Amino acid sequence: MGLAQYAADGLFAPRRIAQTLRTTTEEIARTAGLGKDAIQRKDRIGSDRTQRRLREMVEVINKVEPRFGSALIAYAWYRSEPLPGFSGQTAMQLVRTGRADDVLDYIDAVDAGVHA
Repeated sequence: MGLAQYAADGLFAPRRIAQTLRTTTEEIARTAGLGKDAIQRKDRIGSDRTQRRLREMVEVINKVEPRFGSALIAYAWYRSEPLPGFSGQTAMQLVRTGRADDVLDYIDAVDAGVHA
């Protein structure tokens, strides 16, 4: 699926992300490493930090979705599958600590046939 499904008015929209992934906005905030206010208050939704975290989460899910065949399964992988070489941390844990680029690099390496 395209990134546009997760956006509204030029911003990543927590409600759209939650709707697509069949969860709550509170769960989206938690999995992106954001507080509840960041996705509920209109002024905070548009902040650089909130948009960056939502974008990083969506980029990772979008990148692995073709591998799993659905956004829902990709989201489950994002939240629960420990990644080799990252001390058993999941993609979600890494994104929450600002390491989304490491996750994206790992996915690229696996897709290229390199076993990380």
